[in-house]
Amino acid sequence: MTTTVRKVVATAAALSAVLAVTAGCVESGRADTGQGAASCPFAADPSVTSTVRLGFQAIPNGDLLVKDRNLLQACLPNAKITWSQFASGADMVQAFGAGSLDIGTLGSSPATKALSSPLNLPVQVVWIHDVIGASESLVAKQKSDLAGLRGKRVATPFGSTSHYSLLAALDKAGLTGQVELINLQPEAIPGAWQGDQIDAAWVWDPTLSKLTAAGGTVITSSAETAAAGAPTFDVAIADKKFLADNAAFAIAWAKLQSYAVEQINTAKEEAAVSIGAQLGIAPDKVTPQLAGYRYLTAAEQAGPRYLGGGFAADLAGTAGFLLSQGGIAAVGSEQQYRDGIAVAPAAGAAG
Repeated sequence: MTTTVRKVVATAAALSAVLAVTAGCVESGRADTGQGAASCPFAADPSVTSTVRLGFQAIPNGDLLVKDRNLLQACLPNAKITWSQFASGADMVQAFGAGSLDIGTLGSSPATKALSSPLNLPVQVVWIHDVIGASESLVAKQKSDLAGLRGKRVATPFGSTSHYSLLAALDKAGLTGQVELINLQPEAIPGAWQGDQIDAAWVWDPTLSKLTAAGGTVITSSAETAAAGAPTFDVAIADKKFLADNAAFAIAWAKLQSYAVEQINTAKEEAAVSIGAQLGIAPDKVTPQLAGYRYLTAAEQAGPRYLGGGFAADLAGTAGFLLSQGGIAAVGSEQQYRDGIAVAPAAGAAG
């Protein structure tokens, strides 16, 4: 097995789900953090007049820094930007299926599902927000190892990167089918934990930190499953027609994402202020979370290992996992997944 997950469903219920989520969307930049907009880190381009619908999740990465500092508005003053928050990759894919998003953040597995049959959505991966490591982990109420979870109830958002890592770990430990898996979204997991409805959970921050603060013990993590051949990622996908019609915006967007990565990698404490404001937590709680991810520069992303080549194999490997779980109808060719990647924005940002 190689690669990823983050829950996906697609259909008619999509539109109502999208409307429920986007009802709380925020125009042009920061929500209500009061931090003040930063200046553009490169020459602003008033010629870009794109209307853009961006989807984000509460994941500690550069997208939240760009949003909090209102960098898109600073760099593209005549673009109209709308931000909408989503609870999961499943909701994000529904929004793309309903034609309600232009660019959105989700796990590499739902991205793979979007690119695979039967959905075959007209989207492309344009950015890798992070390579997931210890930021997604398996936490149990009682100190144990994987074998100690036999017969226990383990929660995770189905179809998510955490779900993928959990199944990969159980498979390697010979525990497939011997653990009761519970499908819960991150925000529902702490309540189930406190109510003794679950014994363990594989999830990401900020829920992960809540469980460890409540006495949970980390048993293993996505860093270990990645080392065993099952890496996971958070990515951005974009509508293909939007990319074709808004190339200048896409490159400027990628430049800002790369700038945010630089800030996270070289000025963590300052970056944590912006990211914490968007997550609703103190900066000193954000910094340890950042250590659980690897953040790639535009040059790295445009290179042969990732968007410039090797990432198509990661997507194809993820598709194999999804097929085994009944999540897709068929695995496409590696060329199909290569066609599902747009390297131009990252290459343009890399200069």
